Amino acid sequence: MKIGLIHSLDFAEEALEIKRQIEEKGHSVSLCYSVSKIKEGELSVQKILDLKNSGEFFEYTISKDLIKWNYERLKKDDAILVINLAKKGIDNYIGGNTFLEMGFAYVLAKKIFLWQDISEMIYTDEIKAMQPIVLNRDLNKIK
Repeated sequence: MKIGLIHSLDFAEEALEIKRQIEEKGHSVSLCYSVSKIKEGELSVQKILDLKNSGEFFEYTISKDLIKWNYERLKKDDAILVINLAKKGIDNYIGGNTFLEMGFAYVLAKKIFLWQDISEMIYTDEIKAMQPIVLNRDLNKIK
């Protein structure tokens, strides 16, 4: 199965480790644009954080047309795995862009896996309506 990882860019390092674990299970993995560039050494997590902190991240996103880029990537995947770790004082955080990509996956009839359970957020009901499979960090549940 080809699994697209989606997550906050703050979780880039964790995503690369989870990618390794998924590949050990015999699946292939696609990464978002920015994490693939981090993996290739062309970008750093710190650079992304600097762009976010300066309020310029949206310009980076526009310049690379990343929303469309990730949509095209997800079309080629069989499933997505949402890496939802703690961020901004919220356990199992799912941010706006990740939520958007989950919607893409749902409309494209892809399986949606969550790394951890769903936290209470303003769009929790919409996440539940997408009927994700919660892995609770157990990659053996991917089928």
